[in-house]
Amino acid sequence: MSSSATGKASSTLLPICLLIIAMVSIQGGASLAKSLFPLVGAEGITTLRLGIGTLILFVIFRPWRMRFAAGSRLPLLIYGLALGSMNYLFYLSLRTVPLGIAVALEFTGPLAVAMFSSRRPIDFLWVALAIVGLWFLLPLGHGVASIDPFGAACALGAGACWAVYIIFGQKAGGDHGPGTVAVGSLIAALVFCPIGAWQTGSALLNVDILPVALAVAILSTALPYSLEIIALPKIPARTFGTLMSLEPAMAAFSGMLFLNEHLTGVQWLALAAIIAASMGSTLTIRPKPQIEKLS
Repeated sequence: MSSSATGKASSTLLPICLLIIAMVSIQGGASLAKSLFPLVGAEGITTLRLGIGTLILFVIFRPWRMRFAAGSRLPLLIYGLALGSMNYLFYLSLRTVPLGIAVALEFTGPLAVAMFSSRRPIDFLWVALAIVGLWFLLPLGHGVASIDPFGAACALGAGACWAVYIIFGQKAGGDHGPGTVAVGSLIAALVFCPIGAWQTGSALLNVDILPVALAVAILSTALPYSLEIIALPKIPARTFGTLMSLEPAMAAFSGMLFLNEHLTGVQWLALAAIIAASMGSTLTIRPKPQIEKLS
């Protein structure tokens, strides 16, 4: 192998490794967050993650140096609200739904965004796979899996917010660059931290949980977002989408290792169908003639 080919392979391998670390970090943070539910609840975890995570992101990206044009404020506002809603609904779903299944249901949001961008015959195969996976994961009247309907609805709602997050995040990121995530996190914190604090009450004042809450904020927000910002410009969008397709499986393994959540064989097959649909839609997507590059 030539030196140029070796250099190209190594330059691609590093960002891939960073993205894998980011996904492992996110799912480890989710498992750690769920372990705090008995102390502060899902609402309290949302408050702590958004509050502490926003402070960390502000230190990293220093968004106070950004300038906001009048026409770019609405996408940024919607992006921040979608970010907060996604976190809030996802943690609500984790109260009654295993981590792997919650992430698989949430993943239908970005999967839908990818599928709606094309109308080729092959895309109907990925739609069918996703529907089959959802049929066996959701409580639709069959006795295959005992998934809480409200928890499943919250996970799907988080997926819908994730779709909005992607669409408006592209617009906001194109206008404001990497600092967008810090401003979006601030908007989410301003809306959902008061709600979570009101619902949780005095339990948030327990200083003993702060070290674990800090770890959740780092693992779920600061570390993965920072790694993604480094990795994304260096790899093709298709590679990124393919890697992200593995996230439900990582979540399921994280739930098994840290939360003692074991899925049935049918649930594993359903999860595999959603992963295959996401991976297939990413690998077969036809690039647009002109791609708007984010600054």
